[in-house]
This record gives sequence, C-alpha cells and structure tokens, in this order.
Amino acid sequence: MYELAILARGGVLLTVWAVAAGWPPGRLAGRLRRDGWQRICRGAWAAPGREVDWRLRAAAVQLLRPELVCSHGTAARLHRIEVLESPSRHLDFTAPGRTGASRGAEIRIHTTTYLTDGDRSLRRGLRTTTPTRTVGDLIRASATREEAVVVADSALSRRVVEGVRREPLVRYDDLAAELAAPRRGAARARAWLRLAEPASGSPAETVARLRMGDTGLVPECQPTLLTADGRPLRPDFLFRTAGLAVEVEGYAFHGTRRAHERDIARFNALQSCREVRRVLRFTAREVFQHPERMTATIRAALELSLPD
Repeated sequence: MYELAILARGGVLLTVWAVAAGWPPGRLAGRLRRDGWQRICRGAWAAPGREVDWRLRAAAVQLLRPELVCSHGTAARLHRIEVLESPSRHLDFTAPGRTGASRGAEIRIHTTTYLTDGDRSLRRGLRTTTPTRTVGDLIRASATREEAVVVADSALSRRVVEGVRREPLVRYDDLAAELAAPRRGAARARAWLRLAEPASGSPAETVARLRMGDTGLVPECQPTLLTADGRPLRPDFLFRTAGLAVEVEGYAFHGTRRAHERDIARFNALQSCREVRRVLRFTAREVFQHPERMTATIRAALELSLPD
C-alpha cells in the first residue's frame, strides 16, 4: 500500500485513489482521521494542516467530477470580479447538458448546451468559465439591475480586489457579443449592460450612480482634476457646473489609521481643485441602505449652488 500523503494531489486525497492503492475501505476513514486528515465532502479528504477553504473544496469537487467547470459566483471569486452580495457558501459549477440547475448542500450545478472550449479557462489551478462568460452568466441570472451593473462595472474597470490590483478583465464589445445570444434573461441583460460605466471604482459607486440617475442626477464619473500643486486627482463624482464633488467611502478602504490619514489628505487636496467648491461624502452603508437620503442631500446642495 502507498502512503496516503503520496497519493494526494494539491492537498486533496480521493477515497477511490486510496482504495485503488490497496487501502481497505473499511479501515480507511478511521486511519485518515487518526492521521489528521479532514473530510472535505463525500469521497474527498484534505491533507493534515490544510485549510479547507472554498478553493480547496472546489478543487475536490472537480477531482471527483472532472466535467464540472467553476462558474457564476465561484468563477467571479477566481477572477476577482466583485458582486453586490457577499460570496455564497455554495460553490457554483456549470456542466454540459440540458439547460437547468440543481442544488445540493454546498454546491449548485448549472447545466447548459452552450458551453464551448472558448468559454473555459484555467484560473488559480481551477477549471473555470472565462471572465466574459462569467460576467454574461451573472448578468443573465441577476435578480436586480444593481447586481448586474455592479458585476459589469467591476469586470470592465481597473480595480483593487482582496488587496490585489488587477487590470480590466473584459471589453465592452465582448460582453455585448456574449449577451447577444438568445438565452434566458439575455434581453434584460443587454439593457442593463448599457448602464455600465468602466470608470466606476467600487460596487458602492456603481449603486450610487444608479440611484442618482433614478432621480435625474447625472454627474461625471471619476473625472481627472488637478490639485493646487498640480497632482492629478479623481473624485468619485463631479457636478461640474455646481462645483460639487461627491465621494463614496467604504470601510474596507478607510478602516485603518493610515487609511484614515490618507482619506483626510485626499479630502483637503480635492477642495484645492479649481473645479470644486464643495465636497459631499457618503458611506457605502448610506448608499446601500438609505440612497434616498444621499440623493436628497445632493439635490439640496445643487439647489444652493444656483444663482439668486
């Protein structure tokens, strides 16, 4: 019999590999537990000391079922595409077959007749849908406009996600082509894609822009201004005629002392730009939970800027 650690791949051991190597099925589970192996799911174990995170779980599922490709929310995490809601504990996979979906305790399997080799890629050691296909799937499946546009904006823009700076992942024309196919939800998805803004810097900015637009407020998004000492600075939004800049701040970016100091310096520098006469600041929580307060405050500031 081979040593169990030798049989593992990437920290994952399948029961079928151990049995094929001569380990008695009746004794295997007890031996694995005594040696510190952790059960990932039925038929798969994690090596001692390995963290059983979502990526290891996804790797185990793909070893058990090679036809499965990470997709939807799981593919978004792999590509570092932001979504509006917190990542689900469920892992999403897509497999060739008749269109539909099934859900187990921890995995959701989408089946489709539309999955070509061009829709597949390898990312962080896992088979996954490409960024374009991932965004297309998520927009088609979105329940709300905000969910759809947040995903599109994130993929179209340069972002820092989970501490990693990345370049834009998709082109608008490629997304438009992906959504041109006559699939369920495609018509609504095409309408939502037209609301995308590659200059958007975060999910909170996307939602703020959409909520402002609902009330007829249409600012410039991330325009480049110059501070008093000639440095470029890009406010989240600018109502140029009124000289009103609007900043949306999330705790993830402003939750440390150093970040707070940078934020104050940015606020002071922004007010030195000749285009800016007033700055309004809103938290991401306000944007998500009380957008009507945000838009009312902005509208009141704009009215104050009108000449007598």
